[in-house]
Amino acid sequence: MSPASLSTDRLSQIEDAGLNASAPPQQLWMDGWLVRLSPGKAKRARCVNAVAAGRLPLADKLARAAALFAEAGLPLVVRVTPFSQPEGLDQALASAGLQPFDDTLVLAADLAGMDLGATLPADAHFEPVDGATYAHTVGQLRGSPAVQQQAHAARLAASPVPYRGWVLRRGGEMLACGQFAREGTLVGLYDVFTAPAARNQGLSRAVCAALLRQAAAEGARTAYLQVDEANAPALAVYQRLGFRLGYRYHYRAPDPALA
Repeated sequence: MSPASLSTDRLSQIEDAGLNASAPPQQLWMDGWLVRLSPGKAKRARCVNAVAAGRLPLADKLARAAALFAEAGLPLVVRVTPFSQPEGLDQALASAGLQPFDDTLVLAADLAGMDLGATLPADAHFEPVDGATYAHTVGQLRGSPAVQQQAHAARLAASPVPYRGWVLRRGGEMLACGQFAREGTLVGLYDVFTAPAARNQGLSRAVCAALLRQAAAEGARTAYLQVDEANAPALAVYQRLGFRLGYRYHYRAPDPALA
């Protein structure tokens, strides 16, 4: 995938916006590490983000973080991005025995250059819903357990960046859903999902286009999203919209199978 034509400063702003939009109620600051302890599905809300270098040795911080995660009943997970501090953290975590998993792409684009012409089906109804309803809707579509749906709803309610969610229905049938979080001129797409029976009809692209048109009307100028590098169908949709590669990140954990 070709790179997005955005400056490093703008990509850093996107990283900050993504952190703000994924903030759960259960987080704390520990010597330069933003420790997030949500019991939900989203790993970005239940991991360590190494925002600053801090003062303590890595082994001490890993031990403290492991204790916090164990107390919360969660596996220790560290998110590693090009902006993680200090430089060389990824190799240091590898030397400490933490294994990499879940390579993720952050895609971005200037809205002015995107193809947002895809339209929603004329016989379907696209309606806004509140955060709790959205978390339940997408959780039901994904088959997420109730505890994850509840954690998702709590994170949306507590987010410092307001989320706007929409669902697409045809009669009583749920077709697709999507939401965005806008912070100033930046807008992030989150939890875009199409019901299995409604796939291969262009609905994901149409939902994304509708969300981005709405965000642009409210003042957004740059869009971003996060997607698993192995999710080829989603990547194809986002590329057709005009998204390009901003940067990559991954996670590390003592046992990725548990994380």
